[in-house]
Amino acid sequence: MLDIKSLRRPLLATVLAAALTGGALPVLAAPADDLRLAVELDNGYEVRKLLSRGVDPNLTDRRGDPLLVAALREKSLKAAEALIEAKNLDFDKTNAAGETALMMACLQGQLDMVKRMVGQRQVEINKTGWTPLHYAATNGHLEIVRYLLEESAYVDAESPNGTTPLMMATRGGHIETVKLLLDEGADIRIRNQQGMTAIDFAERYNQPEIAQGLRSRWQKQFPDTPMDGGKGKGKAGW
Repeated sequence: MLDIKSLRRPLLATVLAAALTGGALPVLAAPADDLRLAVELDNGYEVRKLLSRGVDPNLTDRRGDPLLVAALREKSLKAAEALIEAKNLDFDKTNAAGETALMMACLQGQLDMVKRMVGQRQVEINKTGWTPLHYAATNGHLEIVRYLLEESAYVDAESPNGTTPLMMATRGGHIETVKLLLDEGADIRIRNQQGMTAIDFAERYNQPEIAQGLRSRWQKQFPDTPMDGGKGKGKAGW
């Protein structure tokens, strides 16, 4: 049988020797470091245990990212679930790139995490600048885009340079996401600060099928508005 007392004696002797000689005490992990490690190892049980003891869920990892942002980035979803449950978690806390936990979950395609944050914790979807909808559209996560729109995400949200979710979905070649955004009212005529419409994005990033569909949609909706960036007429379909 393991003798716990025998394990304690060497540590106690070390501590007493250090105290008598003026030496340094052995370094023990702080609770904050324990939480960081638990998140890194995706140990949801340990995360919950440490949070119940009062460890701050708003700590950052070694890269300076909030722990929840880091957990979602690294797909440590058990740890993320535990952090989302923390009553005093600041969901608006961002990393150096201005990304929130909700934005990271949208980028990674983690629909369940998105629903936990929006549905259970009432995390705000709309914000100034880049939004969760931009991030979901960028990678063509159709069901997340659909869910965000159902939860009143602003379909024509503009980034700091005026880029919309429609433009990001177009750039990535995500046809079904582009169609959904258009069906939900995305304005195809919007130009960003570089003067580019979604059609211009399609042409610049070599998405001919989307470019054709966007031109077709434009002609149907706005027959009297010229497409300055459009090259030729679109065929029927979109």
